[in-house]
Amino acid sequence: MAERGRAPGRSQGYAGTWPAVGATRAGGFAPSGLGVGSSIIVTLRQWTAAEAGAGRLLPWVPVAFGVGIAFYFTADHEPVRWVTAIAAGVLGTAAFLLRRRKLFPVAVMIAAMAAGFATATWRTAWIAHRVLARPIYSVQLAGFVETRDIRERTDRFVLRVTQMDAPRSSIKLERVRLSVRKGTAPEVGSFVELKARLQPPLAPLRPGSYDFARDMFFQGIGASGFVMGAIKTVEPPASGGLSLRYAAFMQGLRDAIDARIRTTLDGDKRSIATALLTGRRDAITTPVNDAMFISGLGHVLSISGYHMAVVAGVVFFTVRALLALFPVLTAGFPIKKWAAAAALAAATFYLLLSGAEVATQRSFFMTAVVLIAVMVDRRAVTFRTLAVAAMIVLALAPEALVHPSFQMSFAATLGLVALVQIGMPRMFASPDHSIAAKVALWGGRELMTLMLASFFAGLATTPYAAFHFHRVTPYGVLANLAAMPVVSALVMPAGLLGLLAMPFGLDGVFWWLMGLGIDWMIAVTEWVARLPGAIGRMAAFGIGPLAVATLGIVLLGLLRTPLRWSGAIVLLLATVWALVVHQPDVLISGDGHNVAVRGKDGQLHLMRSAKDAFLIKEWLAADADARDPADPSLANSVSCDEAGCVTSMTGGALVSLALRPEALDDDCDRAALIVTQNQPPAGCAAPSIDLEHLRGQGTMALRRTGDGFSIEAVRPKGFDRPWSPRAASDAEAEPGFLRPAVPRAVDATPPDDLQADE
Repeated sequence: MAERGRAPGRSQGYAGTWPAVGATRAGGFAPSGLGVGSSIIVTLRQWTAAEAGAGRLLPWVPVAFGVGIAFYFTADHEPVRWVTAIAAGVLGTAAFLLRRRKLFPVAVMIAAMAAGFATATWRTAWIAHRVLARPIYSVQLAGFVETRDIRERTDRFVLRVTQMDAPRSSIKLERVRLSVRKGTAPEVGSFVELKARLQPPLAPLRPGSYDFARDMFFQGIGASGFVMGAIKTVEPPASGGLSLRYAAFMQGLRDAIDARIRTTLDGDKRSIATALLTGRRDAITTPVNDAMFISGLGHVLSISGYHMAVVAGVVFFTVRALLALFPVLTAGFPIKKWAAAAALAAATFYLLLSGAEVATQRSFFMTAVVLIAVMVDRRAVTFRTLAVAAMIVLALAPEALVHPSFQMSFAATLGLVALVQIGMPRMFASPDHSIAAKVALWGGRELMTLMLASFFAGLATTPYAAFHFHRVTPYGVLANLAAMPVVSALVMPAGLLGLLAMPFGLDGVFWWLMGLGIDWMIAVTEWVARLPGAIGRMAAFGIGPLAVATLGIVLLGLLRTPLRWSGAIVLLLATVWALVVHQPDVLISGDGHNVAVRGKDGQLHLMRSAKDAFLIKEWLAADADARDPADPSLANSVSCDEAGCVTSMTGGALVSLALRPEALDDDCDRAALIVTQNQPPAGCAAPSIDLEHLRGQGTMALRRTGDGFSIEAVRPKGFDRPWSPRAASDAEAEPGFLRPAVPRAVDATPPDDLQADE
């Protein structure tokens, strides 16, 4: 029922009234313009006071904590640990002392930021290990196999190294990730001896792109590579420990489940079924995998909040329904709490079975907090629940903040919680005789809920998908509406029943049912991926627009008063900012073998002395370019001979890739930029980037300015982090700008760390 007798001008959602235009505190009147201004100021103060009221600050604490972690990852070098700890302690104490003051909310946020910064610093120190800086072309390794991934073309495993012998190298790594031919990866828990070629962890492929080396560092992996020759399984010199036995047991369980699924399903159906139950999704073929992400159903392949909610929900309602069949239990025992405990146990098992990735951990903590709230008679789905889950994840693994999985999972969950707590109560608060009630009678409410959930979750994750993957999903709502009900009602329940029936040998029919649902999902995703405009490409933009977009999402989700609509304005500004970002004129790979130049047609043209399809694919995706890395049009307007290549930029200036020293004589006179692995001759008029610069700063993005080029590098001047350590002899160009310069003499003596690694 609508509220009757409401005072005129009374606002919902906060305390206070709109003052009459022109009224003053003294009861008189001020000029109309001044009165309107005063009214707006008073209203804004009321809204702000309501947002800072009791119980409103908790959801903002993990936001501030995350901001502190973000500041840590933007630092050029490692902070001093004891300083960060002292600063966090002092600011936390100050916030406690100000708990009864007006400055308390501000003090709490600052203290949370300092705590996040300190937590990330100490987490890095806790897991610190050696990282390979230079390739090792032949190394003898021995160790325990910790994990194994089955991929479409090759297999991959992580080796915990116990012995490492390489010519002219004394570096000792703790873990390495190795690729092998498909079907030849050793068993988890086995002790193996092998010969391998190792490479440093992959640096970002362009400035601002995803840092694979940082991701591997926090997994404890110091190098990647591939196995050369046969792998010998031998008796271990010592026990691998409890953790290795646990890993071997869980891997054996995953393999057993996959083997049972394989008896009924094959191809992508088998791969997707295995991915949904065990988290092992690398064997899905490339066309289906691409179609899943183009259609907006890629989230199904990553075990996250949706999967955990389905597992916990199915177990909760099934157990509760079974217990409700016995009146003696319903009358005298808390069967709802028993069902929640059973669901929590099932969610825990699902977490362990799926490998406990970041997204799975986040969803488990969120689900656990909800189920525990049910067991202690508290409201389950709230912003506080989400805040507690976020704090747990960030405190245990601060590095999760910069991972797309965490960003997209929490953005989607924030949108859904806001929809449940704010949107749905208002939408469905209507009289029984209304049209809305008649629509609800025919299932319209459930359909509308599903549509809104897909829309808000997709909208909240769009900035992160655009930033990390350079794409948006125009038909994401359509794909989710068509596929997700089948996944929820058939695929996942059939998979759970299959797991329960496996020990009794009665699981075949459930895998068959699961396959029917997966067939429908694949059909939907391929149909949507073929629709006109289904591939929404987005050119790369910096961290600035992403941070502003995140602020907008947080404001829309957490604020309760009309101030929340400021988040929409912030999101609009972030969108405009992302769309107007000036793309680089020149991209140079870290080894100097690939140079992309923006030509007169506005597209990138490629000069290269070696093929790197993965690198070129990333460059094209970041430029919103639909061409394939093998497309011959990439070489349009490029002239090459044995000495090198040249091509023209947008304004007609030439860029040269000099492969031989004799090419430098001509290029120094006519080129606007030279990229070379050789030392330019003395007095060269053209600005140049040689191998020494690239070795020091990695992949570079250059933008043309009036009298030179502005430079953005993967490792800018002074950058030195544990996952990307700086070599003592790495060259440094002029900070952020490149002009013609007289070259320096070359020091032929390699630095100590280079000698050690080689």
